[in-house]
Amino acid sequence: MRKAITFLLAAFVLVGIFFLLRSYFPKYTIFLPWFLILIFLDIYLWYSIARAIRSRKPLIRYLITGFYWLPLLILFSIIIAGFVKPFISWNIFWRTYLIAIIAIVYICKLFPIFFLILADIISLIIRLSRLISGKGFAPRHTDDPLVSEDVNQRITVKNMILSAGWIIGTAFFVLFIAGMILWNFDFRVRQETIHLPELPASFIGMRIVQISDLHLGNWGFPNKLKEAADIVNSLHPDIVFFTGDLVNYTSYEAYGFANILKEIKAPLGIFTIMGNHDYGEYVAWSSPEDKIKNLNYLYKIYHYMGWKLLRNEHIFIHRGSDSIAVIGVENWGGTKRFPRLGDIAQATKGAEKTPVQLLLSHDPSHWDRIVKDNFRNIDITFSGHTHGFQFGLECCGIKWSPFQNIYREWAGLYSEPDSGSHPQYLYVNRGLGSIGYPGRVGILPEITLIVLRK
Repeated sequence: MRKAITFLLAAFVLVGIFFLLRSYFPKYTIFLPWFLILIFLDIYLWYSIARAIRSRKPLIRYLITGFYWLPLLILFSIIIAGFVKPFISWNIFWRTYLIAIIAIVYICKLFPIFFLILADIISLIIRLSRLISGKGFAPRHTDDPLVSEDVNQRITVKNMILSAGWIIGTAFFVLFIAGMILWNFDFRVRQETIHLPELPASFIGMRIVQISDLHLGNWGFPNKLKEAADIVNSLHPDIVFFTGDLVNYTSYEAYGFANILKEIKAPLGIFTIMGNHDYGEYVAWSSPEDKIKNLNYLYKIYHYMGWKLLRNEHIFIHRGSDSIAVIGVENWGGTKRFPRLGDIAQATKGAEKTPVQLLLSHDPSHWDRIVKDNFRNIDITFSGHTHGFQFGLECCGIKWSPFQNIYREWAGLYSEPDSGSHPQYLYVNRGLGSIGYPGRVGILPEITLIVLRK
């Protein structure tokens, strides 16, 4: 009966997830098979715990059972509530952190699940070796002391392996919680000096501040955004670049934050581009007109803040008789999941002879696949998008993140010296906000200061 209830609850959750994703977040339905696998692995792990605690006192059993299934029950409650009130209209703080806690729990459960599978495989190999050797399967309960000792040894080994999984999973749980509390708003200023051979004299020493990936739909603390804006202003930028992903799902997430961002100042202007999340592609709109209204609201937000949105176009920045070009393209994604609307040929038309050309392009794979080989007059490309995976290690000369296996250029400064006398640079900002997991472990939120030299 208990097994039937467990599987029915899991089935209800999966059906709820399916309809919720299809109704509100159609792009995320591709993850549904992974939800299915994860929930059934969760059940698989539970039965190993149930066997271990069946001799415990009833109160202990009930407490362990309740804590184990609490994340799934919360997820089930969120799904039900999501049909009453659309998830995207929830309070940003509760929406972000409830989902984050559930996600962290399930990610951390993967460690004991992996070790349990490993222990069961080892146990199966031992039992099969006994069968092949003619000893047969050793029963759990027997009066033969030799057989009983063999069974107990296998159980002990399995328990040790599973305990290691729980210890590692718990350690990561603590680490992820620390990432939310301690490091999510631990803003770091990273400074680079880039030398450009054709830089006009008037622009020597120009200070460029780059921010990226605010994801205001995850920003539960407006006072922290004010802190970041104050840091930007304290750097005394000549010009500011924002390289996309202002919001998560809808442009209306920016409401309430625009007054803070409006306070960022730069004498040569603030320039921005579209990121993959800014188009409203992650939400199922009730009509095409609603989607257009969403985009128009984003344009109004940028206009209100005084940020110049560049959509496959360029603008000349003048100092005295000298000028450089700032070029902005729409999103160009490295995979089919992301829009490919960027048209750099159109954006650079008319700016080809400008001595220095600075490109804003949200996804760094655009530089890797298109820009560096075909548009050699682009001096520096400014990108974001990757967030550095919000998890990794940057210390003592080590720079590592799981994202480096997906993006060749995922954080920091890169160069293409093969361009001869005209080197090309790419700077990938690690992002100021967060997406999904509202925290940072090892890869901290970034504000970039780049100083141009001859």
